Amino acid sequence: MFTLFTVDKANTILPKVKKKFDEILCCKNNVMDIQEELQNLSDSNCSFEKFINKKQELNHIVSSLYKMIQELEDMGVMVKSVDDGLLDFPSIRYDEEIWLCWKFGENKVKFWHGKDEGFMGRKPIPQDGFEYIDDFADLR
Repeated sequence: MFTLFTVDKANTILPKVKKKFDEILCCKNNVMDIQEELQNLSDSNCSFEKFINKKQELNHIVSSLYKMIQELEDMGVMVKSVDDGLLDFPSIRYDEEIWLCWKFGENKVKFWHGKDEGFMGRKPIPQDGFEYIDDFADLR
């Protein structure tokens, strides 16, 4: 689903976004653990059955991870980096498409960057926010 966010709208859904992102991080850590177990099994010359069962477990959890990422993106939030904890919310600043930017550990969405800029281009959102065109109604 495509959604444009105001700063207020992004911060309103942020608790739900954080919860989903926490689930994604937990699943990612499980993937890493299972990959390590799989490598150890491979190095230990274990039976095919044991190796294949572990590989199927890995496939299942990787599928779950991608499903969780898709669920978050279905809310309109773009996952820029699971490893760095970077999420972006599409928005409009005056007549320019921008990203409202949130990083894992931050308590609210308080930065933005241009469409072609990354994390290093983050700028603080002005205290009084941005000027929006009637909550984007004119842009749809």
